[in-house]
Amino acid sequence: MSVPGLGGAQPPAPSFHWPDGVRAAVSLSFDDARPSQIEAGLPLFERYGTPVTFYLTGRDIGDNAAAWRRAAASGHEMGNHTMVHPCTGNFAWARDRALEDYTLDRLRAELVESNRVIEQATGMKPVTFAYTCGQAFVGRGMRAASMVPLVSELFLAGRGWLGETSNDPGFADLAQLLGYPMDDVEFAALKPVVDEAIASGRWLVLAGHDIGATPGPQVTRVAMLRELLAYLGAPERKVWVDTVARIATYVEDKQ
Repeated sequence: MSVPGLGGAQPPAPSFHWPDGVRAAVSLSFDDARPSQIEAGLPLFERYGTPVTFYLTGRDIGDNAAAWRRAAASGHEMGNHTMVHPCTGNFAWARDRALEDYTLDRLRAELVESNRVIEQATGMKPVTFAYTCGQAFVGRGMRAASMVPLVSELFLAGRGWLGETSNDPGFADLAQLLGYPMDDVEFAALKPVVDEAIASGRWLVLAGHDIGATPGPQVTRVAMLRELLAYLGAPERKVWVDTVARIATYVEDKQ
């Protein structure tokens, strides 16, 4: 019995075909508009010619708008990660913006405003979204509601967090893509998940936060990224490495 996300190959969707002999797809995505993504990430991605997705929190763009605009112009995707990063109020730091206190109308207004702010700052209107803290609800108890239909209405795709496996491109709900964590791991720990996706013809969407050399619970390690990008870039693996938006566009068309 294989365990999802731990290297056991899964059968591919027989009706789904990647383009041009591609065997599988991988997207790298990073949340929160963190400065380290600009400082440590962009030079690395330029070196390997890898377009990635940055999920920007509107309030955190700050003085880095010009750098994000350059990143967008060079082929990276600027996605929406809300304006103020609401999460469950069980996180003490999110109590003043707890999803339990949100309504769908309030969330809609925030997502529309975040789209406006991100487009104004970067020149690119977001077409995909990343759920903050991976949480897809607003309200509580009998008043709780899923934000998935709203995300599906406003965006081409929505990416989760702490997903346990890759996405089956013939089956996946684009509004609820699994985002597999890549923070604070060595390449050796991530490689079985990558190999599973390749063997099964799937789409692995990786998710991280800061980018740096010093390990940390929300740091994707530069050394790991170097190994990962070199591995994915080997011609014999035939992996399509691209932004969430570009791959989601293809998947939507073929589903």
